[in-house]
Amino acid sequence: MTLKTKGRRTAHSAMASILSVAMGLGLTACGRDYTVGYVYATTAEATAGLINGYKIDYQQGYLVQLANSPTPSGGKNPVTVVASPDHLSIYVVHRDDSNVVHFLIGTDGKIYPQKTYNISGSFATDASIDASGKFLYVTYTYQNTLTLNSDGTVASQSQLYTPANPGPGGVTIFPINSDGSLGGAKNFNLGRAPVKITAANKNHFVYVIAQDPATTANLFGFSANATTGALTPLPGVIINPGNIVSTGFPSGVAPGGIIADAAGNHLYVTDQTANAVLAYNLAASGVPSLFASARTGALPSGMTIDSSGKYLYVASYNDGTINGYTFDANGGPVQSTVAGSVQAGNGPTCLATIGAPQTGTPTHAVYLYSSNQLSNNVTGTQMSVTDGSLRQIQNTPFGANSLPTCLVTVPAVSGR
Repeated sequence: MTLKTKGRRTAHSAMASILSVAMGLGLTACGRDYTVGYVYATTAEATAGLINGYKIDYQQGYLVQLANSPTPSGGKNPVTVVASPDHLSIYVVHRDDSNVVHFLIGTDGKIYPQKTYNISGSFATDASIDASGKFLYVTYTYQNTLTLNSDGTVASQSQLYTPANPGPGGVTIFPINSDGSLGGAKNFNLGRAPVKITAANKNHFVYVIAQDPATTANLFGFSANATTGALTPLPGVIINPGNIVSTGFPSGVAPGGIIADAAGNHLYVTDQTANAVLAYNLAASGVPSLFASARTGALPSGMTIDSSGKYLYVASYNDGTINGYTFDANGGPVQSTVAGSVQAGNGPTCLATIGAPQTGTPTHAVYLYSSNQLSNNVTGTQMSVTDGSLRQIQNTPFGANSLPTCLVTVPAVSGR
């Protein structure tokens, strides 16, 4: 099939007997219904990055690599991949090339590179898209010396800090156009060693975690301008210029992952030193207050919350496990009695779910996938919507190229 950004696909015709069987299975006659969505996993490789693309089987959740997979990612050492809320684009962030590559998703899940965009700093670490789909935020390790245009976008830059001369990092803010392309980058200077970001809070708050060893207040919160995407520190956040410690909110010693719930009421952060997931209430002002924690496996990293909002899952890198949690009445994580420690591959990094009600289709299952950096594969599990338990699905694990760094799921879109 070919790439389309508009229009509606004509339904496949089928014999009445086949249609009857399909309807009995809860499917339609369209062959598309056998694919519930797609998984895209970035892999670091030795010299240049790759993207492994898979289609997700509707009935079983097993993965089948797309015909053109793997696809070059467009840079070295891709560290993360994020999908647009309209499910038409993915963005791959490269650490070593300090750039973002935009891909459009075709009718059959194949991806097509569009354009490469430089960030306003060096050594990118993470990315997130706001809930409205208007802005892409990319964290980076070291600030550059910037020359700005009259509208505040970056005109040119030269390297200011390096690993030999370390300093503070920041956030590059890209507006997202209606066709998925990115507009002119703007810059926001941040504290030292930012590692992860979430911009998905529906109330226009953005949160960043850093790993500055000089402080345990490495959680930073900002209000985001709904029109420009510009960031303003929340009360209690102090961003100091130059190579000086900045102060945020209590974060634990080495925060490694961050996620906000869909309601915008809670924030969750993993602490890789304490092997714990920390829970925060979010005030109307956006200010987070730590109120609960729960144990994880060793070196917790990526997290996901299923689309129902009932279950939280944490990838524990050193243990090679997925840790499952329910929530108490206050939103605090409670270790699951049926999915407390489920085997993944070696070195799981990112987690992602797909399935009802996320896809808007009557699929009977929710699937959870993990990218496994040390075993070079992707683990697939089926999640029970009743109790959050996980069971491995047919043919798992699924092969990938070397050193998977992250993954994202994208539902199949009718008329893509």
